Amino acid sequence: MDTEADVTHPVGIDMVHRTRSQDAFPRGWMRLEHDRFSVTAVLPHDHAFFAPLAGDRHDPLLVAEAMRQAAMLAFHAGYGVPMGHHFLLSDLDFVCHLEHLGVGGGPAEIGVEVYCSDLRWRAGLPVAGRVTWAVHRDGGLAATGVGVTRFISPEVYRRMRGGAPVGISIPRAAPVRADLAGRARTEDVVLSETDRDGWWELRVDTRHPTLFQRPNDHVPGMFLLEAARQAACLAAGPGGIVPAEVASRFHRYAEFDSPCLIGAVVRPGPAEGTVTARVSGRQNGELVFTAVLTGPRVHG
Repeated sequence: MDTEADVTHPVGIDMVHRTRSQDAFPRGWMRLEHDRFSVTAVLPHDHAFFAPLAGDRHDPLLVAEAMRQAAMLAFHAGYGVPMGHHFLLSDLDFVCHLEHLGVGGGPAEIGVEVYCSDLRWRAGLPVAGRVTWAVHRDGGLAATGVGVTRFISPEVYRRMRGGAPVGISIPRAAPVRADLAGRARTEDVVLSETDRDGWWELRVDTRHPTLFQRPNDHVPGMFLLEAARQAACLAAGPGGIVPAEVASRFHRYAEFDSPCLIGAVVRPGPAEGTVTARVSGRQNGELVFTAVLTGPRVHG
């Protein structure tokens, strides 16, 4: 008879909060121990948004998104958190080992180990906890990560947000140059110029098919991480950087109805050829998020 750890379960895209199959990366999961899960996922080599960086490396933000989806899967499938609950990451730190993230001629299969700890429970369901990830590829450690998360029912979320309406945002400001922001396509640029050196305005387009999977009443956290990456590239200069290591903190929601400014300062990194960018987002005079990104400089 198979034990639970021998059974691999399929994954529906709704379990990772995606509406397009090309943006859902987990393929199967199994429970290893009560609070430890193994998720099989793929890193596409030709994703329109999470395109390879520096010519031949998987985008670290693609790896972070695969980890995030693996955690949502573990909590929905492993602990019974109902579909429709909101998954809110307040902290997200990760380190990618770029030597294990080479891009080949097809999708790369990875194994994502998800360990859940410090769980807080209410009415038999987890409402908060800490997630630790380890990503393996072909026997090598490709990435690690740590996150702090909460799970909020739709009713509690509506009360917490005070009935904030679902937003639709179509930007009027011109985007910065795509190549300077580390992007290949103009439609993926999420920043526009301001009159302040080292500061850009968040450029939110809710029509973007990957960054906005469903109607939302605030700017998603992964959108803010992309803004941090683009600000880091702009501040670093031609070519930008590959964000191999990221430490991020989310303090409040970024709203649709007022400008959100993104600032970045770049300093030499801890190793030769690397830089560190300290990025912050501010809206209405309040700190929205901070992110510290470190990685190799890409020479443009």
